[in-house]
Amino acid sequence: MQDESKMTPWDMFNMEVPDDHMPARGVHPRAAKAIVNSEAWTDARPEMNLSSFVTTFMEPEEMELAREHILKNHIDHDMYPQLFAMERRMVKWLHTLWNGPADVEPYGAATVGSSEACMLAGLAHKWNWRQARERAGKDATRPNMVTGGNVQIVWKKFLRYFDVEPRIVPLKPGNYRLTAEHLDEYVDENTICVVAIAGQTFTGEDDDIQEIHDWLDAYEKRTGISIPMHIDGASGGFVNPFCYPDYEWDFRLPRVQSINASGHKFGLVPPGLGWVVFRERRIFNEDLIFYVNYLGGEMPTATLNFSRNAVQIALQYYGFIRLGFEGYQRIMTKTVENSQYLRDLLVDSGYFTIMNETQRIPVVALTLKDGFTNFSEFDVSAKVREKGWVLSAYTMPPAAEEVRSLRIVVRPHLNRNVLKGLARDIVDCCKWLEAHGGNATPPALHGHKTTPSKC
Repeated sequence: MQDESKMTPWDMFNMEVPDDHMPARGVHPRAAKAIVNSEAWTDARPEMNLSSFVTTFMEPEEMELAREHILKNHIDHDMYPQLFAMERRMVKWLHTLWNGPADVEPYGAATVGSSEACMLAGLAHKWNWRQARERAGKDATRPNMVTGGNVQIVWKKFLRYFDVEPRIVPLKPGNYRLTAEHLDEYVDENTICVVAIAGQTFTGEDDDIQEIHDWLDAYEKRTGISIPMHIDGASGGFVNPFCYPDYEWDFRLPRVQSINASGHKFGLVPPGLGWVVFRERRIFNEDLIFYVNYLGGEMPTATLNFSRNAVQIALQYYGFIRLGFEGYQRIMTKTVENSQYLRDLLVDSGYFTIMNETQRIPVVALTLKDGFTNFSEFDVSAKVREKGWVLSAYTMPPAAEEVRSLRIVVRPHLNRNVLKGLARDIVDCCKWLEAHGGNATPPALHGHKTTPSKC
């Protein structure tokens, strides 16, 4: 056995890393770094992972900021009060960006991705509903939430983890968003809120937010029951304000009481950062706030996670200052235009039909035309991976499971030359598959239908 004390970094690099226990001894830093990187060689290149919504580009200054703030625990407001002040300021900025009323105190938080943001919003609406029912002397043991079959998996987690009955309106082929069509079958006095999506995972479309809002207005007039809305703007929250300023999807609609968005998606910050913003302070129930003093001065905490890295908050602040409204508007407008450019190239190839007729956010959702029967969207996804591209292929949720989709997230770092090459690679793969056939099948996941990544 080789004497570890006499091993060179090269020898250390060639040591076998055990599977079932920690290495008994450490190695040289260069060897450790080389081992970690070598094991990740076959992972996808982030900039070619167009299955994911998350940001995969950083400016050099952002890299430097990340190194400077990576050791800061954001929850320790007593030690890092200026970072906390940045967060508070950005909550106000987002409240304004999403057209919150000017005469109220905005409230919200930076979170670890939109998942935490959604959970906080759901808890606020559950607490508010329960207390209102208790004050009225009514049963408060059977809360439900209404949303569409296109809902993100985080909402299904919320419903299960926090004991809220799921009222999920199924989709149908040709319509992959929540509308008011079947709400009368799902909404009742126990509905804590209706969740509508701005920029959904499956096709990039928005739910019919205005129609849902108007239906709830009519429902209150008919029954006396007032039901709030939450907008899951994980992907659309940083696109709609800049590309469609006259589109009323946000706090301009009185029933919209809370909005979440992902800073690490089209907010242009590396993962993971989410935001939840409430219409006004009173919406986030006071019973959900805890006060602690063991990190220094007394401070409130109202997030599910306690300790968290401060890097993404510093980088979001950098992005807002670096780009301003005009910069975000320029980037988002061009990225949506690039999405239209890519979809036109792919539809014109003759292989695909577009699924999202409205190109609202930078997502291209396609399905193969009926004439191609010897290969599937899963085959295209698998074949184009040979070129390094990662594209999502998936079946749609109930009751549209027979529909399969190929989804491409067009992010700002992709220019038209790259998109032209991507389209050529996809079409070349289709030509090869048309001649030779494919055999890829949807990956099984514990017997359930697969869904695209929320990330």
